[in-house]
Amino acid sequence: MRLLLAAPRGFCAGVERAIRIVETAIAKFGAPIYVRHEIVHNRHVVERLERMGAVFIASLDQAPDDAKVIFSAHGVPKSVPAEARRRKLFTLDATCPLVSKVHSEAQRHFEAGRHVLLIGHAGHPEVEGTMGQLPAGAITLIETVEGAAAFAPADPERLAYITQTTLSVDDTRRLVAALRRRFPRIAGPHKDDICYATTNRQRAVKNLAARADVVLILGSPNSSNSQRLVEVARRAGATRAMLIEDAGRIDWPLVSGVGTAALSAGASTPESLVREVIDAFRARFEVTLEESTATPEDVIFNLPRALAS
Repeated sequence: MRLLLAAPRGFCAGVERAIRIVETAIAKFGAPIYVRHEIVHNRHVVERLERMGAVFIASLDQAPDDAKVIFSAHGVPKSVPAEARRRKLFTLDATCPLVSKVHSEAQRHFEAGRHVLLIGHAGHPEVEGTMGQLPAGAITLIETVEGAAAFAPADPERLAYITQTTLSVDDTRRLVAALRRRFPRIAGPHKDDICYATTNRQRAVKNLAARADVVLILGSPNSSNSQRLVEVARRAGATRAMLIEDAGRIDWPLVSGVGTAALSAGASTPESLVREVIDAFRARFEVTLEESTATPEDVIFNLPRALAS
């Protein structure tokens, strides 16, 4: 079997930074370290950090008054750090700097008197965090082209849009085009909000999908960027594309008999899981491994000052 390995794949700079923040905090301050929400959307990463001493909580009221708390890479509403300050909790912010950039854009548009449209998926922690940057009613969530068509603004001349960072590049482009057709003067970001890692991984999968009989995407079901990779693969011609959490979730009857398979991983998936899948293929087939040419990624995000020393 020929196994096509997408590049780039796996961890992005924001995920690497968030995980390092938890690891470094545990090493510096000792366990337990409380983390509001999963630090990144990957079960294997979360379980490893739990074994080290991280305690994942859904809300601040689950943390004791002497807790050290980390905010996840997805970002949090402004009300969360405000509550932490009220309780005098020690906090570290692991929000991806590219998500923080979107938060700043929302604030800038709001201060300029614009109503903000957020292109994203309801219920995702990043969306909840971004909408929580502004007062209630200042942001409207737009999920589909139909939603863009139905939106009725109070002032069509005073609008701006921002986006979730982990969306489908193609879907978002179509949705932005629909908004611009309706509202030609709508303001947008100076640079696309969809992060470089999401864009690069989708491009790599798109390039491989038409060449493969089956495409496997490593990632957790609650990982937006991993789900988008599956969608990108299917739209690019992969009739059999599926999301798997690890090598133990491979549907071998579906894979057996194909000539070419492709493999990629979402931005919150560790490379160790990729290697385990490759080993699982080699245990069953004579594998020819081909890695695609990588788009260079040299982005590095620094740790918070409290952990830098």
